[in-house]
Amino acid sequence: MITPLAPDYREALPQGGRLLGLDVGTKTIGTALCDAQWSFASPATLIRRTKFTSDKAALATFAAQQQVKGLVIGLPLNLDGSDSPRTQSTRAFARNLEDMGLPILLWDERWSTVAVERTMIEQDLSRAKRAERIDNMAAAHILQAAIDALTRP
Repeated sequence: MITPLAPDYREALPQGGRLLGLDVGTKTIGTALCDAQWSFASPATLIRRTKFTSDKAALATFAAQQQVKGLVIGLPLNLDGSDSPRTQSTRAFARNLEDMGLPILLWDERWSTVAVERTMIEQDLSRAKRAERIDNMAAAHILQAAIDALTRP
């Protein structure tokens, strides 16, 4: 199941469980995990992209090790909310992960990287440190926004 709607996703996971957030780029996949109660998201490991089959295997192994129950994938929409070539690529990526058997939530990530970069600049992180951490931090930002929406009454 792939959905952009938080209520539909919530129904697919009535028992909760750990979620894996993904910020899918052309060179890397930033990852983040949340606790089973959907309280907080934390950056996890960075996956360097190679071939899709290798990327998928790495994600599947990581998800199994972490007992993940669902995926939240950042959807890079244009500022006006329309699809872009990256959006289409991300949707295809999600469709190719569907056979992992985990529900997938596509989450609007339009401002995630900008918000994370600003925070890291405020923390006075060097450009090199920012480049090293940005994808996982963006994944955590995406996942936190999603779990906040999922847990709203």
